[in-house]
This record gives sequence, structure tokens and C-alpha cells, in this order.
Amino acid sequence: MPDTFQTDHLLYYERFKAYQDYMLGDCKTSEVEAFTAEYLEKIVEPCDWQAIWHTDVFDVLVEVVEVDCKELKAKVELVLPMESESRGCDLTEESMKALLEATLHKVPLLELSVVYDESGDFDQTALALEHLRFFYKHIWRKWDEEDEDDDFDYFVRCVEPRLRLYYDILEDRVPAGLVAEYHSTLALCSEKFQEFSSLRSGLDSDSESEQDNVSMVEGLRLYEQLEALKRKLRIFENPLLRYVLGYKVNSGQQSCRAKGPRLAGGRVVHLVSASATVYQLQSLITDKLMPHYSSEEFEVQFHSDPVLAVNACFEGDVVIVCPGLYSITSSISIVDSIEVEGYGLPDEVVIEKRNKGDAFVESTGANVRLSNLKFIQHDAIEGILCVRQGKLEMENCVMQCETTGVIVRSAAQLGMNMCDLYGSKGAGVEIYPGSICSLVGNGIHHCKEGILIKDFADELDAMPKITMVNNVIHNNQGYGVILVKPGDAAVEDLPAEPNAAGRERNAASPHHAFGLPVSNLLQTTKLVKCFAGEVCPAIKHGHSVSPDFAEGNDLIKQELVATSAKKHRLQKNRMKALGAMQADENLLSQEMFISIHGNQFKHNGKGSFGTFLY
Repeated sequence: MPDTFQTDHLLYYERFKAYQDYMLGDCKTSEVEAFTAEYLEKIVEPCDWQAIWHTDVFDVLVEVVEVDCKELKAKVELVLPMESESRGCDLTEESMKALLEATLHKVPLLELSVVYDESGDFDQTALALEHLRFFYKHIWRKWDEEDEDDDFDYFVRCVEPRLRLYYDILEDRVPAGLVAEYHSTLALCSEKFQEFSSLRSGLDSDSESEQDNVSMVEGLRLYEQLEALKRKLRIFENPLLRYVLGYKVNSGQQSCRAKGPRLAGGRVVHLVSASATVYQLQSLITDKLMPHYSSEEFEVQFHSDPVLAVNACFEGDVVIVCPGLYSITSSISIVDSIEVEGYGLPDEVVIEKRNKGDAFVESTGANVRLSNLKFIQHDAIEGILCVRQGKLEMENCVMQCETTGVIVRSAAQLGMNMCDLYGSKGAGVEIYPGSICSLVGNGIHHCKEGILIKDFADELDAMPKITMVNNVIHNNQGYGVILVKPGDAAVEDLPAEPNAAGRERNAASPHHAFGLPVSNLLQTTKLVKCFAGEVCPAIKHGHSVSPDFAEGNDLIKQELVATSAKKHRLQKNRMKALGAMQADENLLSQEMFISIHGNQFKHNGKGSFGTFLY
């Protein structure tokens, strides 16, 4: 068979420009057919070009003698001697001529691929047929022409979001589970539309028979199902709605409900190993299994994939990953209280992930532990680890990031000890309001920012509890630690303390932060921007500050305490605005528990600590 033009490799912007500028423009849904025909009449050669007629059962070489752009068909003649390829059938010249005569020699343009010609005369024809074929295969829906929003631009409303979704899926930017759900929803919607159309065409509007009444009720039911499916498809096709409403279902959170303990009791040790020598098994039994898991409640199961091992776990199970390199394409979602540990050094137990769309590790279990593992991301768009809820303890792990690093969501707990994290294009660790984060003895380096503390100054946000001890934060592009918070204007607008009695009661409060009474902190009338390399003035309570306070641990403490004071004042003012005669200091003096000392900050691009005001 002769070669054809290869046009299926076009980029997003090439198809976008073709549909927007040449094929569809600003047409309405009802005008798509007319605009498409006009585009083909301008671009496609009317005759005298060869093409391969592709069907499910054969490919055959034909010559186009006439093009009907309105019907999207071409009149063709068989090229003799016949050149063809058949799949599961015997194809002869006589049978092909008979088939063409039965179809009046007309075949769909969508089934024609232009034969390559060095002259360049048919380049645009091949490209136009590719745009036509792609449009009706991936963009157009059978129910579009019945859309009630016919007054709106079809390209903006339908073509652009569907085209973007197609390329997001092609480039692995959508979670695999969401892709599967999208395709199944699309297929189900097509099926329901076909049922609805068939039922509607068989109805007689003037008939009052019982059968027609039953069919009408069935038609209304199908119509409601069809509309629900169409709404779901619009969520998939809208990038923002897809992320907000649909993403959480298929990004590792679909199994948020923990299994709990086994009904029959007992616990399982899941051994993960692609292969192992007899000596390795003997060492594993001697060093690990016999000392810790030799009681009758434990049994052993074997796996070759760490994802399958984690998915098979119930509460209290243990996953032991033997040395080796494990490549996975789906996310590791931990929903039960389990332990996952590598048998050996982290560099010997490596789990790498190559699928862009899914998260790497997501933890929602009440008490999860990871140790002695190395995680490597490739071409990712999601963070390497996210603690969404529950508690996660990590020890002696290595994380080679691609996008963001470790994310600690509100109400979640993270204990990260003796770990090494690097390569994040965002922050190495992101700490959300209301979370508990303990970082001890870690290395966080070669990221855009070392540690990012999300804004917790809003009166509705719970205070985070942060421990940072003996970490080495170095060679990051921006700051070692950065705090995101509102601008100072919001604090300047706050009223001063109301009276001396209130201040005296504050002074009597037992709550302190870094040895400073909360009452003193509450006299702050303006937060001071503190950036690394600057001598930061003291919070305005008369306390002098040495120049050394402008760098490192003390600078972080000072800024967090000032923000804590701001939140305290916002809470009290809000309660008074709601009508409370006198705010309860026992409720409002909730402080941030912070232990920050012994950390080393080296060679960070903008210094050890900074604030980002918004």
C-alpha cells in the first residue's frame, strides 16, 4: 500500500488555530455543518487525488473523482490493479466493484486518508481531512445540535474545552481513574441518546394510546438521565470544575473510607519483591520476620507491586518492600493504619512513578508509618506526598520531587524525621492551617522554596502546631522558610486594645509564647516585614533585638509569634462584633505551639526566612 500523509501528530495550538480561524470561527451549533462545508470547499481539491479508503475490515486504494462537501462524501473509483489489505475477509476486485456500485461510488470523507504526493499539491487537502476526522471523532457530540444554548459561540463553549481535555489526557495530565470515568460516561451518554432518539422517533404526537403514554414516561426518564450525564461531561470538560468537583474522586481519595481490622481477626505481613535470592529470604526471616512477626496472629502474603500490596492491607498490616526498583503508574493511597517499610537502605528500595496525572503517595489513615524508602517522580504534575487527614510518620526516607514536595493539609499530622527531600519546583514542605507538623533532622534542599507555611492569620483558621529541630535547609532557590499572609494594611485597620482592664487580664493569662506574655504580643499595632539579611525591629513591646536575630531560627519564631498575635486580635474583634460583651480569653488565647531551634540555613537564594504578602 502507498504511504499516506501523517497528520495525527498535530499539536494543540495547531488544531486550536485551525478550528478557531478557518473551520468554525464564531459559528453557532446549528451552523457547524454549513461552516464545515464552506471550509472544505475552499481547501479540499475537488478531484484527481488518490486516497486509502479505511474501514474496519479492509483498506483499499481509490481515486477521488468528485467531492460533496455538504454531505461530507467523495465519489471514488477503484484504482486498477487493485491494491488492498483485508482483515478477516476475502477481498477481490469483483467484490470491491460490487460494493462501490451498491454505495453509488460514494464513501465518507472521514474514511479517506490522502496518499502522499511530493508535489505538495495535496498537503492542504490531507490537513483539512485530518481536522475534519479529528473533529467528528473527538469534539462533536451527537446531541450538540439539540443544545438549547444555540445562541452562544460553539467554539468557545464546546470545542476549546474538549480539545484541551483531549490533550491533557494525551499528555497524562489527568488522573487515570478520571480518564476511565470520562470515557465510560461518554459511552453511556451516547447509548442513552441513541435510546432516547429511537424512542422519540417512534412516538405519535397525536396518539393517546396507553402504549404511547408509557413510551412518553420512559422518554422523560431517559431524558433526565441524558441531561444528568451531559452535566457530568461538562464537569469533565471544564478544567476548573474537573479539578474541584471531579478530581478528588480519582486522585487517590476514592478509597477514603478505611477498611478497619479484618473480620476474621489476625494481621498480614505483605512482602513485596519482584525476585529474591535464597540468602535474601533467609536474612529477611532472621532479621525482620522472626523477631517482630512470629506470633500466630501474623500470616505472610507475597506481592510484586507495592501498590497492590498497600491496596490489600487492612488496619494493622505491615508492608515490607525488599530491595529493588519498582516502577508504578498509579498512586499509592493509604487509607488504613499500616506500616510500609523498606528492607535495607533507602537507595536500595526505590519506588518510581511515571504517570503524570495521579498523585504519588496520599495518606488518609489514622496512624501511618513509612520508613527506609526512596520515592522518585518523573514528569509529574502533582506533589510527591500529601497527608490529607490522619497522622503520618516518616523516617529515613528519600524524596526526589518533580513538582511540589510534601503537603500537610488542615487537620492532618506529619512527623518527618531524618529524611532527605530535594528537587521540588515549588516548596519542599507545605504546611496548611490547622495542621500539626514536626520536622526533625531532615535535609531539604535544591527546591524553589524550602518550607512554605500557608496563611493562618484569618480568624476562621485554626493555628498550626509546628516543630522544626536540627534540620539542614540549604541551596534552595528562594527562602529557606517562607510565610504566606495578608498584607500589613489588614492589621493597621484593626482597633487598638479597648481598655486597661483587658490588658491586665491578658497579663494575668498563663499563656506565653517564647517567654513573651500573650498580653504583650497583643499590643502589636503593626506587623513588621522581616526578610533575611535585614535587622528586623522588635515587636512593639519595648523589647530590644540584637542584629543576630535577623537570621535563622529566631527570625522565624518572631514572625510566627507576630502573626499569632494578629490572629488573636482578629478573633477577639470578631467575637465582639457578633455581640459578645466580653471575649473569653481562655478561648481566644489559643497559641501556636512552636519549637524552632538548631536548624541550619545555608546558601538559600533569598536568605533563611521571608514573608509573602497578598
